[in-house]
Amino acid sequence: MYRILRVLLFVIGSFECWAQRQPDPDTTKVVILHDVVLTASRLEEDLGRSPVSVEKLSSRAIYNSAAPSFFDALENIKGVQMLVPSVGFKVINTRGFGNTTNVRFVQMVDGMDNQAPHLGAPIANMLGPGDLDIQSVEIIPGTASALYGMNAINGMANFLTKDPFTTEGISLQQKTGVNRIHTEGGAKIFSETSLRWAKKINSNFAFKINGSYITGTDWVANSHADLNGSANASTGLLGADNPAFDPVNGYGNESSNRRTLSLAGKNYVVARTGYYENELVDYSIHNAKADAALHYAFTPDTKLIYTYRFADLDNIYQRANRFRLEDYRLQQHGLAFKSRSVQALAYVNVENTGKSYNARSMGENIDRTFKSDNAWYTEYAAAFQDAVASGMSVADAHRAARVVGDTGRPQSGTAAFDNLISALGDINNWDYGAALRVKSRMLHVEGQLNVTEELLANVKASTGLEILVGFDHRTYIIIPDGNYFINPEGDGHNLLYRKSGGFLQVSRSFGHKLKLGATLRADKNEYYSLKWNPRFTAVYSVSPLHHVRFAFQNGFRFPSVFEAFSNVNSGGVKRVGGLPVMSSGVFERAYNRASIDAFQAAVLREVNQNGVSRSEAIIENQGLYKKNDYTYVEPEEIRSFEAGYRGSFFDENLQVDVDFYYNRYNNFIAQVEMNIPRTANADSISYYLADRTLQDRYRMWTNSKTTAYNYGAGLGLKYLFGKNFAMNGNLTYARLQRRSGNDGLEDGFNTPAWIVNLSVGNSDLYQGLGFMVTYRRQDSYYWQSFLVNGDVPAYQTVDAQVSKRLKQVSVKVGGSNVFNHYYNSFLGGPSVGGFYYVTLGYGF
Repeated sequence: MYRILRVLLFVIGSFECWAQRQPDPDTTKVVILHDVVLTASRLEEDLGRSPVSVEKLSSRAIYNSAAPSFFDALENIKGVQMLVPSVGFKVINTRGFGNTTNVRFVQMVDGMDNQAPHLGAPIANMLGPGDLDIQSVEIIPGTASALYGMNAINGMANFLTKDPFTTEGISLQQKTGVNRIHTEGGAKIFSETSLRWAKKINSNFAFKINGSYITGTDWVANSHADLNGSANASTGLLGADNPAFDPVNGYGNESSNRRTLSLAGKNYVVARTGYYENELVDYSIHNAKADAALHYAFTPDTKLIYTYRFADLDNIYQRANRFRLEDYRLQQHGLAFKSRSVQALAYVNVENTGKSYNARSMGENIDRTFKSDNAWYTEYAAAFQDAVASGMSVADAHRAARVVGDTGRPQSGTAAFDNLISALGDINNWDYGAALRVKSRMLHVEGQLNVTEELLANVKASTGLEILVGFDHRTYIIIPDGNYFINPEGDGHNLLYRKSGGFLQVSRSFGHKLKLGATLRADKNEYYSLKWNPRFTAVYSVSPLHHVRFAFQNGFRFPSVFEAFSNVNSGGVKRVGGLPVMSSGVFERAYNRASIDAFQAAVLREVNQNGVSRSEAIIENQGLYKKNDYTYVEPEEIRSFEAGYRGSFFDENLQVDVDFYYNRYNNFIAQVEMNIPRTANADSISYYLADRTLQDRYRMWTNSKTTAYNYGAGLGLKYLFGKNFAMNGNLTYARLQRRSGNDGLEDGFNTPAWIVNLSVGNSDLYQGLGFMVTYRRQDSYYWQSFLVNGDVPAYQTVDAQVSKRLKQVSVKVGGSNVFNHYYNSFLGGPSVGGFYYVTLGYGF
């Protein structure tokens, strides 16, 4: 408690930079107090009277921030946690339970979800707007399911772009930077070239075109920490002597690449050698993206807008494994109709994974190209016996045996090795190759009607009542590739996954003091019964400058396409979607993998330490393995309560924003590993489960049995002083609290308890000269994933920038993590160092 109070007092004494560049102090205050948001209620409303927490970032705030881009600047918003799997792939989340493919957080551009369909989550901002076209960002840190349905149970972000009717002209930007300083290979150049052209033809028609091209070199993931360090503890082979060494960022030595060998009277777990990530992937990054929009205005308030977005990228991506994305393409066609009372959207997302590949499968199968697993282990065993017979120690004998087994092994950096990567990267079967070949589409249609805006305007005027109704439908279309997805109901047909929903929102203002709201949403997925999501809100305005808010809401998340339909055979482990149509019979016949591991470890100990026979050890410990008790996947659910306050003090120079929340999660969608012995004979099951080669291994999507509770709070302070000076401080606290049994299957909370952001700056210190310095600190936290579990160390960074405006020309010199202290935002990912840049801009 003392620590919490101390940090709170520290932040209260510090403040966040309000980065709008406004020379008139009175105008500045008006912008602060009466900013308008629309994401929280699907209606334009005063930020202070929003019924739930909303964080907003303007385009000028983005320019004045110390971050290299608007997407990077989101990390400094109250409540936001950012994971960094790659320079070009960053993942935002709020309020816990995050991961590198965050299907619980929705990311939209002008109200259109820009996710990659087969993932159910966006590829960072690869299909989103650039700095030149971003008007503002609105983030709801908390469930938004009652209005938006789908996956918005942790929160959502809406990127709002500029209107060509009001922001005409040509804008250019060149960003040149450098990263990877003081690393192997030396510093690398980063370049981003951007263009925006907007033109108003007449009062009815306008258009805009945006394009950008990014090149650079990625951060390196090169952790050598051993994931299997205790495999041979019963024989005393630890650390460098462990023949089952499995480094975090080494691939080809995972559990499916290991065997237990009986050698010289003892049992040893031995892994194949594998390759490190930096041997298997190209760390160069490329992202070419463009968008065009045609705006037709029937009246100033009624518009029809067509938008096309395209992205082609090379990058690193991470979920349970690390992937190299190459020629990965995303497209979006969108049509929007907007009037004062009617909003309608129809859009389609198109995904093609191009020449992408799985780094783990690549490492495994390069090993198998020169020698099969059986041949390698046979040679290893014979070489070990010979080495021991010649008088070598056990540890040295294992090393000698590995040298013999690896004779002829392809060496990274050679032409032959590069040719293998090209060949295996084009084989779409992870038992033999490594290709990721997925083609998918997502069709979405939605509409909403503000009944009281025009149809019943007199009701709104006389009673303060607002009624909003809406609907949406979404269909995922997956083209089966035979490796990642199959159609269990027949070849030659696409997989279809559909969902429909609708909502009714009613709110009423009682004068200028009290506003109450109620929303009821219903969603129907073809595989599940109707789900109801209610939301109740209240906002009380103590005065025009002080507002208190309360909200309770429920949210459901249906399984994503991958969670529902995946059918991946990866290195002898089959990852299968949780719908009965995909996994019928597996749950019923399988045994829990964790209990099998405990059983096999016990057998090893008995043989190696007590000298009993293997058969006796199996019989003695067969009570350790357990039949699987999980079953087919069900929707995930959250119930959330939130309270908050937003107000201004000291002639509106000080802003305070506080929020508290308490969540309950049921039916976490997660994965469980289970094995099926290749025998129906009950007397033989123990012997089959003791041998890795005599069982079929699965990783199944299912639900955790744990009910998880988490709670947290956020405090944001903004203070204006002097001539255009401003300071900002925000503090986010999050904690996981479990009140039911922990089955170890629920998704990792993966969230630090404390995140602190502090900054100071001036957007116009002298004749267009500005600066900002930002400090960020994040606590250590426990990371849980299928790749690696463990503690992520705390880290702190400083970002800084100096900028100068000369009419339509701007120069910005800055750096993120300017002291170049390398850190990991999560385990298994890259070490992130300093990034230093110069940005030249024209016309914005």
